[in-house]
Formats: sequence, C-alpha cells, structure tokens
Amino acid sequence: MKQPCVYIVASRRHGTLYTGVTSNLPKRAYEHREGLVKGFSAKYGCKVLVWYELHETMLEAITREKQIKAGSRAKKLALIEVLNPEWKDLYESLA
Repeated sequence: MKQPCVYIVASRRHGTLYTGVTSNLPKRAYEHREGLVKGFSAKYGCKVLVWYELHETMLEAITREKQIKAGSRAKKLALIEVLNPEWKDLYESLA
C-alpha cells in the first residue's frame, strides 16, 4: 500500500497522540511499533495505529496533516472515535 496518507498513532486508548504523514503506511506504522522512529512518538510510546486517512497526492496529505495538528485534542479524539471506537490497532488490517 504505497499511497499518501495521514495517520495517528497512540500510546494507549485516550493516551498520547502523534499525527504524521507518509507515503508508505505499513512501513511507517511498523517503525512506530518497533520504536524505530526517534523523537516524540518513541519518547511517549506512541505505537498503536488508531486512525488513518488516504489521499490522492502527498500535497493533500500534508495539508490535511497540518489541519489536524492545528486542531484541538478533542477533534483528534473525535476522528478516532468515529472510525475506530474500540481503539483497535489497525496495523494488522494494512496487509
């Protein structure tokens, strides 16, 4: 699945959230799971893929990422709750 997308990884349900953008979600999600991504997500244990949104172009994905990051925590939680109310790890569904 090589396609631009925005994603959110969490430390746990209602825990710390990290929003990112990538063109290879399975690879990037794996890197988060294994702690290979240094910085914020590794420091706070954000390893569970709880939300993602596919886009046609990287520019669209980056624009959406900025929009999400500029929004409130409540808005991020709402995005997750609508599409993944049980906060399941979506990594396994990426195959």
